[in-house]
Amino acid sequence: MSYLKRKPWYQYLWIWSILYFSLGFFNILFAWLGMIDFILPLIFAIVGGNKWFCNNMCGRGQLFNLLGSSLKLSRNKTTPRAISSKWFRYGFLVFFLTMFGNMVFQTWLVASGAKNLRQVVKLFWTFRVPWKWAYTPGLLPESLNWMVQFSYGFYSLMLTSTLIGLIVMVLYKPRSWCTFCPMGCMTQSICKLKQK
Repeated sequence: MSYLKRKPWYQYLWIWSILYFSLGFFNILFAWLGMIDFILPLIFAIVGGNKWFCNNMCGRGQLFNLLGSSLKLSRNKTTPRAISSKWFRYGFLVFFLTMFGNMVFQTWLVASGAKNLRQVVKLFWTFRVPWKWAYTPGLLPESLNWMVQFSYGFYSLMLTSTLIGLIVMVLYKPRSWCTFCPMGCMTQSICKLKQK
């Protein structure tokens, strides 16, 4: 009699990705939960010296795999060498960190009172989508508006990078995003430094 092998719990973390975007859609403050996806891969790389988080626990990568492989939404074409090249990966990392830095700067401007809270999500760092229903003014004291501003910026960053991942998933292999993911690039660099 054959028994179905149970998958480890962490192979269901694709649910986390869907949950994250769903919660943020209704309350932008849930965007802060995305910091888990920023901090954990770095901790795994620094402590373990490997990319175990990226390979096993990344909910986004699992979601792309589920949609692309299981649901056959991917053309399953080989990812172009240009996209997986070192220059593209590190170039995208620099661009991504620049956008992250700009988001932190905008948050600082709101915290210092130099700028008012902007309730807008930006797709592809360009297109503004009014997202006013996701936050009710007065939910937090005005002095904490910087937390709300960070939420809008961070949600924009996470949503944009997921949309880019979905586009390359459809065009190429399901986890093509992983070849130039900024977090993957940073963890790989940490692992290389640890191996020296």
